[in-house]
Amino acid sequence: MENKKYCYKYPHPAVTTDCVIFGFDGTNLKVLLVLRGIEPYKGKWALPGGFLNTDESAEEGALRELKEETGIESTYIEQFHTYSEPTRDPRERVITIAYLALVKLQEVKGGDDADDARWFPINNVPQLAFDHDVILRDALARLRERIHFHPIGYDLLADKFTLKELQTLYEAILGVHFDRRNFAKKMLHLDILTELDETIWPTPKRAANLYQFNIEKYQELKQRGFRLEF
Repeated sequence: MENKKYCYKYPHPAVTTDCVIFGFDGTNLKVLLVLRGIEPYKGKWALPGGFLNTDESAEEGALRELKEETGIESTYIEQFHTYSEPTRDPRERVITIAYLALVKLQEVKGGDDADDARWFPINNVPQLAFDHDVILRDALARLRERIHFHPIGYDLLADKFTLKELQTLYEAILGVHFDRRNFAKKMLHLDILTELDETIWPTPKRAANLYQFNIEKYQELKQRGFRLEF
């Protein structure tokens, strides 16, 4: 191949993006998967994603593929790892850039080359195509690590929630059980919750106060971080 200015004869690997999208239904942490409609791995579940166009950034490509395959758009995504194992894709040498996002559960619909899109409980995920099992495992580990240093919940919970719902979210992510009083004390100490003059009755015998996130305090802690030990 003839050399040209700023054009090299070395092989160029293809680049894809994959998105690990987490949601929460009030009880279970869930991940969004698509059913592949084309080979390779046709009929297998996978993370939403696809090949990067030459005129877009990795983040732009990830958001485009996410919208085309699931209908989700305008979501903040965070890059967390790059996967470059030479044999990870049977078609050719493909490097993928992985993104993570937390979103409120919403209706999704398969599109483009995805025959279906569906939310799966994190403890009931089918075997995934390519190396997406590894990518999902790494994303969950990143989320569990981040939960100790950044506030979690604004993108996953309803606008108004109980401390029990917040505790259930943390338990679903970390896979542990917390003492109710100890958890409430730690969360209220962060000063990111605003208690509302509203209650609900989750059981006939006990009312529960509703809370909202103090967005200014939440964003402040999200930027500078903190350390939360359980």
